[in-house]
Amino acid sequence: MVRESEVREGEIAVDMPAARDAGLVFIGRIRTPWTSRLMTPRQGRHDGPVCRLEIFEPWVPAIKGVDFYSNLEVIYWLHQSRRDLVLQSPKNNKSTRGTFSLRSPVRPNPIGTSIVKLVGIEGNVVLVRGLDCLDETPLLDLKPDRCEFTPLAPPQAGDFETE
Repeated sequence: MVRESEVREGEIAVDMPAARDAGLVFIGRIRTPWTSRLMTPRQGRHDGPVCRLEIFEPWVPAIKGVDFYSNLEVIYWLHQSRRDLVLQSPKNNKSTRGTFSLRSPVRPNPIGTSIVKLVGIEGNVVLVRGLDCLDETPLLDLKPDRCEFTPLAPPQAGDFETE
């Protein structure tokens, strides 16, 4: 599975459990200028290059209304990431941290998320700035940024339940 040379000092890799199908559907493909992880920015920037979210059929009608928002949350599958590290040494600095305390693409379920600036819509393509993923990354979902989502949902009983 993982050769010792693929793990930095202090990192721990585990054997992955058997996969179960969560029923995920890729709704599109992300087009960015980056073809290697070393070229890809660690965090997306709203003044970064325009990237394209190519939406597949039959999901194209779901784009309607996206242009009501200036910021969107893009959720994607980090298809080239390893999935077995529980302790990681970011930047190879020999200081390990737990995977869940990092924004590293190395995760048990390699789901990435970015808050991006909407640039425009051209047919089945949503143009955005602020991504930090490889070209041809599979797109899982697209949502309005929760900070911009109005109107706020009306309160319901579960909102006030406490322990």
